[in-house]
Amino acid sequence: MSASAHLTPTRADSAAYKLGTTYPDVPLEEKQRLFDEVKTDERFHDYLYGCYECGICVAACPSARYYDFSPRRIAQAAAREDVELVYQQMQEDIWDCSQCFSCLRCPRGNNPGGIITLMREVAVNNGLESAKQALRGYTRIIYKIMSTGTQVSPDMLQADAFPDWGPSVALVSEKLDLWRRALPPETHHTTTTGWQISTKTLVELYLIWHKTGALAMIAELARACTACWRRSWRTCWTKRVTS
Repeated sequence: MSASAHLTPTRADSAAYKLGTTYPDVPLEEKQRLFDEVKTDERFHDYLYGCYECGICVAACPSARYYDFSPRRIAQAAAREDVELVYQQMQEDIWDCSQCFSCLRCPRGNNPGGIITLMREVAVNNGLESAKQALRGYTRIIYKIMSTGTQVSPDMLQADAFPDWGPSVALVSEKLDLWRRALPPETHHTTTTGWQISTKTLVELYLIWHKTGALAMIAELARACTACWRRSWRTCWTKRVTS
């Protein structure tokens, strides 16, 4: 089978450039609609002025060092209004960006990181598969903030949850209460939260998320992620039974 047979989307004139992609293809009209949402955002024209092809953004980008990722490719696709390539980037590339905005060194004044921000927002608001996968872990963190006021609590640092952190995680978790009580601020003498948060602060955070619609969006993402997990589980189980 030729390499081109593995490309996604499957359109013959597709701008796909990566192998092994699995996101669903959609009609060209839908890709155009998604790009129009990006382009009509009032911030778009402040983020894109044209590309010199100098490569400074790529040289400064930490993600470009470790992934098949290029902020220049993002800016060029948006400037050319290549809806095929933009759609592929919304399903893949934009989630490799660390949002450090080192690309602001662009001598032309482009902001590839800003363009990526817009593309991520459109991907989330339209329920793209890439957004569901990328945000699957974030819903847990957001609920943690809602319940405790902090993003990560010390008792989450367990060896089985962070095996890539090495044996030091196990050593820390074994004497976690001791390490926390050794910290100077008394507000840090807790293991279930990063620090002690007042009830007033938690209520204010909840009201902000409620009024802005963030809670509804999080709930929708959680439902979508649960459905994705169930489909994946059923697929794996079917393969085990039939193998």
